[in-house]
Amino acid sequence: MKRLTATLALWVGLATGVQAADPITLGLNYPRSGSYKEEGLSQMRGALLALDEINARGGVLGRPLRLSTLDSASQVDKAVGNVDQLAAEGAAMLFGGASSAVAIAAGKRAREHGLIYFGTLGYSNDTTGKDGHRYLFRESNNATMSARALGQYLAQHLPNKRYFYVTSDYTWGLTSEASLRTATGSEDQARHPSVRLPFPGARLSQYRDALTLAGKSDAQVLALVLFGEDLVRAMRIAHETGLTSRMQVVVPNITGHMVEQAGPSIMEGVLGTTPWTWRVPDMEDSERGRAFVKAYVERYQVYPTSSAAHAYGIVHQWSDAVERARSLKSEAVIKALEGHRYRLLKGEQEWRAFDHQNVQRTYVVKVKPRAEVLKDPLHQDFFEVVHHLDGEQGAPSLSEWQAERRAAGQPDKLL
Repeated sequence: MKRLTATLALWVGLATGVQAADPITLGLNYPRSGSYKEEGLSQMRGALLALDEINARGGVLGRPLRLSTLDSASQVDKAVGNVDQLAAEGAAMLFGGASSAVAIAAGKRAREHGLIYFGTLGYSNDTTGKDGHRYLFRESNNATMSARALGQYLAQHLPNKRYFYVTSDYTWGLTSEASLRTATGSEDQARHPSVRLPFPGARLSQYRDALTLAGKSDAQVLALVLFGEDLVRAMRIAHETGLTSRMQVVVPNITGHMVEQAGPSIMEGVLGTTPWTWRVPDMEDSERGRAFVKAYVERYQVYPTSSAAHAYGIVHQWSDAVERARSLKSEAVIKALEGHRYRLLKGEQEWRAFDHQNVQRTYVVKVKPRAEVLKDPLHQDFFEVVHHLDGEQGAPSLSEWQAERRAAGQPDKLL
């Protein structure tokens, strides 16, 4: 009997060891095709680098991490279907996306599966505002944070100007335009008109028609509330028609991929915002940030963009929360994340408890002249930082958030 008990104990121990060594699956629901595919590629690269680092030091709770990826193509229906598939694979956490509409819809479906969803790149206020819930977190800044930072700079350097808006007609574009209008005092749509373009799938003729109207206006500032390849298409037309030489172009959110695709000659002087560039670790004296840039360049031979930094940070932050909670259960991880302050690739950041918005510094950047860009060994030193706004100053307050939720018929707390 003693021998049998010992044998059973040995078998249970071995079985437990095998189970502990089973990999933990993380699901990346990202755009591998469509207008935002370059931002998606960076997310995958950043996530893989984070996984390798975590696995090299023993994984999470003694288990290695593995990544399962599916293409969302920035399409809501496809992204929601991906959530179901990744949940069926046993994913412990889901993240990804470069469209706020995808983050919102996929996050809601993830909640039905009891899974946390991290919106990786999506700036709509709605994501952590009226559409926010307990299972949805956002690492990037929101539209209000971008607009307040950009608005401060524009108020100082381009006061009392007329604006013309060209906007992607979905949640990111609409909340970004509204936030920028508020921040710049350009709410009067008769004085500061706008044209909305369908997303996804705007035709080239629609870009041309919108920019023709902008050219016929008396606006001095052209606000292109477009992202990814949509912005690239619009910038090429604006450059061809001479708009970039007579109007200041501003974009709410910008990444290095957009500059690289359009070309720095076309993008020169464009103003935008970003929460991170590969220069930020030196500016904020972040050793981890410098190590990330070095490792990323060595592996991929390009500088990491904000898209890569977001994905990298999410994987590390989720893993850290799991270790602190000593559990993979979503509710335990949510509690470990809420109110957590940390430093990773820049200065202090916080997962705010009441809305799950990541609060951090936002930078206003201007695209450098092509000659300056080419001085860099990788020809990718695109941005001059011209202004910044700290997270607490830029993020909506609790009372503002609650007012937005009430207006939309949503409860005052995340459910």
